[in-house]
Amino acid sequence: MKPVRTLLVSALFLLILLAAFVWLYPHMPARVPTHWNAQGRVNGYMSPLGAVATPMIVIAILAAITLLLPAISPRSYEITPFVSVFVLVMLAVQIFVLISALALLLNATGHAVRMPLICMLGTGVLWMVVGNYMGKLRKNFFIGIRTPWTLASDAAWERTHRMGGWLFMLAGAVVIAIALAGAPMLLMVGMMLCAALIPAIYSYALYRRLEARH
Repeated sequence: MKPVRTLLVSALFLLILLAAFVWLYPHMPARVPTHWNAQGRVNGYMSPLGAVATPMIVIAILAAITLLLPAISPRSYEITPFVSVFVLVMLAVQIFVLISALALLLNATGHAVRMPLICMLGTGVLWMVVGNYMGKLRKNFFIGIRTPWTLASDAAWERTHRMGGWLFMLAGAVVIAIALAGAPMLLMVGMMLCAALIPAIYSYALYRRLEARH
């Protein structure tokens, strides 16, 4: 799918969210729970309008980024060679925002929606989707594991992203499992940090090893 066509999909996401808000608004309280702490307790509120406007703005920004980045990427670092993968990942993030926002609105109107569980499951699925496509990313400045060592070496970029893809998929599966088991959100945060830091450290060690061969 071309980046321009994703604007139609993003517009559909916005219409779905707006329609849900109009339908649920009469049943919403003056203050809508919008944030939960690591123990699953509410610690942040917004007005109903703010609760729907925030995710809509995020989706709109993501849609604009999806269209803009392929056009401004510099030579030798173009997104164009893997633009279909880039588009799929950006749409996956928008779907995550959409589902989280719909769950939040339903929770605000008294429906039995466990927001921490929804967020953990959504995060796990998103990380698995990103991990599945990570190995197809090519060197660029905007998306992927962009360390000084992956940007300096095509081989380091490719091998780091292959390893990172498997690690992201594993981390996503573990997050889903611990969410269903009722484990605290702090475990999810720990898994995400590991999945992000290990590939970065690996890229440095790999680059040094590759350089030593020359």
